Amino acid sequence: HVQLVEGGGGLVQPGGSLRLSCTAFGSDVSIYAMGWYRQAPEKQRELVARFNSDGSTDFGDSVRGRFIFSRDNDKNTIYLHMNKLSPEDTAVYVCNADLFSSDKGRADYWGQGTQVTVSS
Repeated sequence: HVQLVEGGGGLVQPGGSLRLSCTAFGSDVSIYAMGWYRQAPEKQRELVARFNSDGSTDFGDSVRGRFIFSRDNDKNTIYLHMNKLSPEDTAVYVCNADLFSSDKGRADYWGQGTQVTVSS
């Protein structure tokens, strides 16, 4: 049974910072790609940051230079350090992973999402 467990999120004032984490749990997990997407009300889901199977990292245009994306391979965990937050960053942030587990094989998984609200 594979599960993506997200942490962090919440309410922050404009200009503030937050850190999100996402950990992949499962049997003998090997991660090919993993990252964050976000969806604001009445908007399409968009990429925030993602590392790919070829080792490259992609960032959404609106967060490049403000958000820092890191990973801990030993813990199957990714982190998103969000800085200089603005109300436009308000959204549900959802973790996604393309991974292999010994009981399910290779598949694509989504977390439940964590709300980030930027407001004074």
